[in-house]
Amino acid sequence: MKPTEHAAGERPQLPALIEARHLAKRFGEQESGRFDYLGRALRRLGWSEPAPVTHAVDGVDLQIRRGEVVGLVGESGCGKSTLGRMVAGLLQPSAGEIRVDGQAVEGLDASARRALRLKIQMVFQDPYASLNPRLRVDRIVGEGARLHGLVDAAGFDDYVSAQLERAGLDPALRQRYPHQFSGGQRQRIGIARALAVQPELLVCDEAVAALDVSIQAQVLNLFMDLREQLGLTYLFISHDLGVVEHVSDRVVIMYLGRVVESAPTEEIFRQASHPYTQALLAEIPRLDSRHKTFTAIKGEIPSPLAPPPGCHFHPRCPHAMARCRTEVPRLRGIAVNHFSACHLNDGG
Repeated sequence: MKPTEHAAGERPQLPALIEARHLAKRFGEQESGRFDYLGRALRRLGWSEPAPVTHAVDGVDLQIRRGEVVGLVGESGCGKSTLGRMVAGLLQPSAGEIRVDGQAVEGLDASARRALRLKIQMVFQDPYASLNPRLRVDRIVGEGARLHGLVDAAGFDDYVSAQLERAGLDPALRQRYPHQFSGGQRQRIGIARALAVQPELLVCDEAVAALDVSIQAQVLNLFMDLREQLGLTYLFISHDLGVVEHVSDRVVIMYLGRVVESAPTEEIFRQASHPYTQALLAEIPRLDSRHKTFTAIKGEIPSPLAPPPGCHFHPRCPHAMARCRTEVPRLRGIAVNHFSACHLNDGG
């Protein structure tokens, strides 16, 4: 895996491509539409209990600048994949808004929304489940571009071949089916499919987690090469800080639906502020720590059906104080471009 530039000052500060403001997603929330009249009537009669609500994302602000690689990190169940799917337009927020190039996505007509959403594509975690097994590779990669008028029938084969070649695959394989490829090759097909509609942002949701370590490095290098060639922007979602360290300019740490820390990558790894970030860093395997005792983060992540009051991390935090159990810490600046949501930053 080759190192990349990832200090905030090493690249010019470009305008924001994506802005998420007070974004929330709640699953199981009762719908207010006309088709829920029966459920409302049953609940009024006491014959039906309200469905439990999962607070997957809880008031997140996120900004991604053009050309930037933002690493989004947290344990399984912290809401990072849900946030990524909202950014990609695959899920609708329960609250808050997303702006692309300064335009609010909500309120646009269908045509304008489609044009805006073409700028954002997603690369999924499982290369075995994210490709249609009944379609040949040329249709998987090129169908979206054809439907959106980016290529006509005459240029279809050449266009698909160019996307496959850019993703590191032999264009001669375009008539094969997904089951005829390895996991790493399938992930490259998924990348080619995303690139075919000429996006500006790729949301990579654990895009290398299902691959062997040696293949992971190849795919990560491909992502970084594409960044330089095409000027791509990335939201790189991962539970692995060791991977994120090599590819990201900035790291955002999520815990149970909330952002708890955000800083340039070098700053996070040199001087993490939040106890949760410090605990994640302590879990990264190091070659120079063979004799060090591994210490996992205390306890388990609470259920998003009933998140703890105050700071969500307080049941597992070794520094928890009385106010942590009742008062939600505010995400605030503690250094240049470094934000943390912890009462320890307030001096207790």
